[in-house]
Amino acid sequence: MATEKKTIESKEITVEERLKALYAFQTVNSEIDRIKTLRGELPLEVQDLEDEIGGLQTRIENYKTEVKDLDAQVVGKKAEIDNSRSLVEKYKEQQNNVRNNREYDNLSKEIEFQSLEIELSEKRIREYTAVAKTKREEVEKLETYLQERKADLKQKKGELNEIIAETKQEEEKLRDEAKKIEEQITDVRLLNAFKRIRKNARNGLAVVYVQRDACGGCFNKIPPQKQMDIRLRKKIIVCEYCGRILVDPELAGVVPEEK
Repeated sequence: MATEKKTIESKEITVEERLKALYAFQTVNSEIDRIKTLRGELPLEVQDLEDEIGGLQTRIENYKTEVKDLDAQVVGKKAEIDNSRSLVEKYKEQQNNVRNNREYDNLSKEIEFQSLEIELSEKRIREYTAVAKTKREEVEKLETYLQERKADLKQKKGELNEIIAETKQEEEKLRDEAKKIEEQITDVRLLNAFKRIRKNARNGLAVVYVQRDACGGCFNKIPPQKQMDIRLRKKIIVCEYCGRILVDPELAGVVPEEK
């Protein structure tokens, strides 16, 4: 029983070891953040350009479809004009062979109606042609702009791919290292607290070391008793102002500056 108890105790991780693991985890994650910073806004810019290009292509296709429909309507109206003219000629011939005034008047009305139909169709053709012309001009402008955006996308993608190629190996190595360190932090609550603090911190720092008796994150002064507790490494100490986990410079591998 004594041997079993001793084995269990030997597996327990001290507070100091937890702090070291957390600080190492923070350091690796900060390096990953640095690599992401090198990419800057490029991933978002690439995504925005891809979305914009997709929207432009959809608009162009819609305009082209509308132009085709308008052209088809123009053809249809021209056919109606040809039909109306044929009827006018037919009715005029029939007027030469009418037997009474009523038949003549009826044919005159038909001729007048077909003439109005011709005028209306010609008006519609002018309208459809004008709209189609405007849409064709818009398509030309959009296609020119689309080519410009495609060129911008190609350039941005090239820049992004170049940065990714340069940092990919380093980033993968860091992520593997971060995963190994995370597995060593067996305290789930502490790990979750670390991730929560890191997420809320503007600079992504969840663990900071004491600098000149102040928090290395928010730079507020730390009471002497808390400084002593931090140096002893017997319990987890957090900054009462920003909530970051505090460690002493020696644990962080930093030589303290002289006051």
